[in-house]
Amino acid sequence: MTTAKTAVLHRMVTPEHTCPYGLKALDLLKRKGFEVEDHHLENREQTEAFKAEHNVKTTPQTFIDGKRVGGYDDLRRYFGLKVKDKDAVTYTPVIALFAMAAAMALATSWAVYDQLLTVAAAEWFVAFAMCLLALQKLKDVDAFATMFLNYDLLAKRWVPYAYIYAYAEGLAGVLMVSGALMFVSIPVALFIGTVGAASVFKAVYIDKRELKCACVGGDSKVPLGFVSLTENLMMVAMAVWMLLKPAGMAMGIGH
Repeated sequence: MTTAKTAVLHRMVTPEHTCPYGLKALDLLKRKGFEVEDHHLENREQTEAFKAEHNVKTTPQTFIDGKRVGGYDDLRRYFGLKVKDKDAVTYTPVIALFAMAAAMALATSWAVYDQLLTVAAAEWFVAFAMCLLALQKLKDVDAFATMFLNYDLLAKRWVPYAYIYAYAEGLAGVLMVSGALMFVSIPVALFIGTVGAASVFKAVYIDKRELKCACVGGDSKVPLGFVSLTENLMMVAMAVWMLLKPAGMAMGIGH
């Protein structure tokens, strides 16, 4: 007979707060086949006393075979699992955003035309992406503006532009989705896209600066470069297309 694997977990569970990392640690231990002796720290006094007793700064804390493993990240390392580096460069937010824009565009095309692959779907993809990118910036305009001022050529000369940009991108995107007031959306997208593309190209490819991209907001870990350049060139291409596309072409935007 094999002896069941056991672990002791101390985590904070109070009427006001249940530690999410404690729940994650409990779930991970159970998924790894451990029987868990689950101890709740039910108030601040118990929590502080536990931390003082074991000379630790945080909870939860896991013990296996009488030895302290540590918190949730330490537990993941103990099992050989990857621990996310919160400061690491990542393209995940951009991939998720463009994937959602594509899904929305295809769904809208299907709802309107009973077809997935249409010219309108491509147009909606760009317009939806502009709206979603603007939303990321508008979550914290000041944080976005602070990061944007690191590299945008116009914002460096006129600081209010760093705050205007997110609203302008959102306005152009919404108008392009609706097909309304194209005499507003086209020049706005063309202007901010051209200035943005020139700014990114200079900062990354001429000055060789290593910066974080403000394209998905002020807390971005996305490196400045291809993604931001693509965002701006996408707006320019959309504006030019809306000016030059054949009259009467079947589409949703501009209908």
